[in-house]
Amino acid sequence: MAGLELLYSCCGGNISCPQDAIVCLVHWEIIKSGYKCVGSGDEPRGSDKKSELLPSDWSSSKVEYTLRYTSEVGDVQLLLKALLVDSALIFNLMNRGTQQGSDLIVNLNEHVDKDHLQTFDRVFKDVGGLTAKVRSQLLPSQDKRTQAQTERSRRTQREDNDDDDPLRVPSRHPRHGAQAHWPDAVAPPFSVGGADLDPLGRSGTGGGMLIDPLRSGYPRSGFDPSSGIPDILPPGAVPPGARFDPFGPIGRHRPGPDPDHMPPPGYDDMFM
Repeated sequence: MAGLELLYSCCGGNISCPQDAIVCLVHWEIIKSGYKCVGSGDEPRGSDKKSELLPSDWSSSKVEYTLRYTSEVGDVQLLLKALLVDSALIFNLMNRGTQQGSDLIVNLNEHVDKDHLQTFDRVFKDVGGLTAKVRSQLLPSQDKRTQAQTERSRRTQREDNDDDDPLRVPSRHPRHGAQAHWPDAVAPPFSVGGADLDPLGRSGTGGGMLIDPLRSGYPRSGFDPSSGIPDILPPGAVPPGARFDPFGPIGRHRPGPDPDHMPPPGYDDMFM
């Protein structure tokens, strides 16, 4: 319980009942979880300041205790309340941002020796069991939130450090405001297989696998398929500049029907 004895000694003048001793212990467990106390009461005050110590008026009531905390990482605000009911002290710890809370009931007779309130090594009957109960019942949800914020901070720091690693592959989903620096896809060795994606070589990255007769660089006959082919293709059937592979001798008239393949009587369909 490093630190608790020192805190207990500092607050010794304000500890005059068993509930004071329990509140002191719970306060220290909250401090160890990554928080600082900023004052007492439900609402902020102008005199608030972050501290590991308890405020001067923390035990003025002896029946009801109200303390406020803020996280060292992030901006999580906690409100701790403790109420004395018979021989038990009922705690409620609420996250003021999410309105989520946790509760703890401590039996004073089981955990505090009221005859030795000023002797730290004898005041608590089962300090290990009490601290375990505080951590498991009162602090788990708040600890997870603080750990999540700490992990996010560490992850951001790791990502910033990774940017300096020359062997690290940049993320495909860069963070907001950042751009991934990927190598040029058309530069070796990433250009391997580029001809498969651009078989006609129209992107200017290199020769394609197919030869376009209209863009091969060889002298052309001046034939323009977009103007049409008499008796074969009407004008406009081939878009201007499109690749066109002639499927028959240019200028040849379509032959008549083959005498060996006559259509049925009265059926005038050349494609039958």
